[in-house]
Amino acid sequence: MKAAIRRNYCFPNQIKIENIDKPIPNEGEILIKVCVTTVNRTDCANLTAKPFIMRFVLGLFRPRKTILGTDFAGEVVSESEKYKIGEKVFGFTDTGSESQAEYMIVKEDELFPIPEKIDYKQAASSLEGAHYAYTFIHKVDMKDGQKILINGATGGIGSALLQFVRQYNVQITATCNTKNIELIRSLGADKIIDYTKDDFTNDKVKYDFIFDAVGKSTFGKCKPLLKEKGIYISSELGPYSQNILFAITSIFANQKVIFPIPYDKKKTIPFIRNLLKEGKFKPVIDREYEIEDISKAYEYVMKGQKTGNVVINIYKTRA
Repeated sequence: MKAAIRRNYCFPNQIKIENIDKPIPNEGEILIKVCVTTVNRTDCANLTAKPFIMRFVLGLFRPRKTILGTDFAGEVVSESEKYKIGEKVFGFTDTGSESQAEYMIVKEDELFPIPEKIDYKQAASSLEGAHYAYTFIHKVDMKDGQKILINGATGGIGSALLQFVRQYNVQITATCNTKNIELIRSLGADKIIDYTKDDFTNDKVKYDFIFDAVGKSTFGKCKPLLKEKGIYISSELGPYSQNILFAITSIFANQKVIFPIPYDKKKTIPFIRNLLKEGKFKPVIDREYEIEDISKAYEYVMKGQKTGNVVINIYKTRA
């Protein structure tokens, strides 16, 4: 089978597409034919081991898993008590599921059925960013009438977060570039700040929550925009990992920083799945690549300018 391989932490142009043996499932595991995966920010961190803290999870000197990939949507190949052959399933593991390959092994309890009428591309694109977006909204207590600012509403996290926040009766301000204004408006933003023309930190509005979905700002810059008991959450560690320090030191302060340690996927994916099923969440897809061009996909994502999700087609299917 074809697989995207890296045996050392590296740059995108060093990823190799190799033919390797199809994996054999053990008891409690299921063989999956991968139809679609994505390249996301977590994949890029796993590829390069940046930030350095990733090495303590993935392997200090070299990665324990050589096949890349964190999320997937595909078909069950080996039957189990819970899943039948041909059933459409999806899943995500932030430390790597080795899904950027034609086949992969998954533990039965880490699989989730894809809702009816949701295709493989939508399913795979609804995982990584939405998983982290779930964390943002469940770390705070949102109430009617509150004001929320989402910085970076067009990325994988931001575009999901905007749709999740829209489920509440709140006022949403979102930042994006000029080309994505109509997209962000369609996803539910009440007010849009074009970051190519205006600096959102100059806004005169005071917010209950500021969600930095791209990690390109800081608490210091956003602090003047927060209400007295406002909360700042960023998707990144911040300069010198300051967001972890601020999260600890601001516990008793009026304005707080919360570091969004992710919830277990057994909480996040059922939530995502229900919104997909109800038509309340539609993942945004930017570009599609074939597995042979996966290096180009990584290079594009690492530029930090993608809109929503970047899809990798592994198997062409009718769905």
